[in-house]
Amino acid sequence: MASSTPGFLKSASYVATGWRLIRQPGLRRFVLMPLLINLVVFGAVGWWVNTWAAGWIDSFGVFSRWGDWWIVQALQTVLQWLVSLILIFLLAFIYTLVANLIGAPFNGLLAERVEAHLTGAGNSIAPPPWRSLLKSLPRQMGSEVRKLLYLVVCIVPLLILQFVPLVNLIAPFLLFLFGAWIFALEYMDYPLGNHGAMFKEVRAILRARRRVAYGFGSAVALISMIPLVNLFIMPVAVAGATALYVDFLRELN
Repeated sequence: MASSTPGFLKSASYVATGWRLIRQPGLRRFVLMPLLINLVVFGAVGWWVNTWAAGWIDSFGVFSRWGDWWIVQALQTVLQWLVSLILIFLLAFIYTLVANLIGAPFNGLLAERVEAHLTGAGNSIAPPPWRSLLKSLPRQMGSEVRKLLYLVVCIVPLLILQFVPLVNLIAPFLLFLFGAWIFALEYMDYPLGNHGAMFKEVRAILRARRRVAYGFGSAVALISMIPLVNLFIMPVAVAGATALYVDFLRELN
């Protein structure tokens, strides 16, 4: 086990490590349920975008009633792009949080089995999957609710900044950094939580290792915004976060 803390790029590379891990024969069956949950949530979010959200963006066409002035048309275009970009990022948030809220017990099980695979513990000493699911369910669901409350409290000021003149030039960057932080908390919580760490403790651990958090979280955030590819991000990120934990954070437990 490595003793030093990895840098930004090294931490980001663990998303690729997660992709390699979920294709291992002994782990594939534990990926199936998170992947099915992703497909269902992705379909629901896609339906929502094609109905309510798409209509909301199109509503900027009300500017046309003010005439064909070029400045009005330019303003409408800028607003549409700005709202679209913010909406895409927020949808990545919503998509990930909803999928993880539903799939939390299965993600905890996947993290447990990935750790056993990496450490050589093997399945022979592990409890049956259904027993692991039942045992972890209260903690996992409680942790997901706390993450959701944390997100709501922190993201409201960031959304307000998107519409403050001058400040809104850097506000999208701040929103992305916050997204990277949230994704790191979301997925590192599974391996750390399997060893008893509460959400408050997970935040403290990553706050002391910001390069790890922002490196891994930024990679997950970018992939989460890519259509179709983001279908696989949940099991990939869980496996990658677990590998990162095994290589660098196990001494904390």
